[in-house]
Amino acid sequence: MRKKGCLTLEDARILIEGAERKAADMKAPKSIAVADDGGHLIAFHRMDGANRTSIDIAINKAFTSACSHRATLDYHKLAAPGEPGFGLHMTNQGRLIIFGGGFPVGVDGEVVGGIGLSSGPVDEDLAVGEAALEYYQQRLRRG
Repeated sequence: MRKKGCLTLEDARILIEGAERKAADMKAPKSIAVADDGGHLIAFHRMDGANRTSIDIAINKAFTSACSHRATLDYHKLAAPGEPGFGLHMTNQGRLIIFGGGFPVGVDGEVVGGIGLSSGPVDEDLAVGEAALEYYQQRLRRG
């Protein structure tokens, strides 16, 4: 599986598998992106039926979460109009996402990457992302 401090392609495949299982159960096809701790794409999968416009969004959600070590939903209030972080989404060539569906991937308290989900309502993206993280953690515990 992974080496200390980084996600491997195998890890990315496990995260994608967990996301795809939940999305299929929900009948909510998703674009799924996994990035390393520097925000660089490791793997991407667009399920049949997922919006083509969701590709860049999923990739940018993974980038945001990996680089910031926080869920993209955390930025929603911070970067809303009138809030101190307003305009944050315009940085990094517009790659920072300030709505839900991006999650940092952590192992033993260390952020090693991020996963981003897109194609549908944010609550679906959140449910699929949470399921992917839980599936990944279960697989890590099993070895």
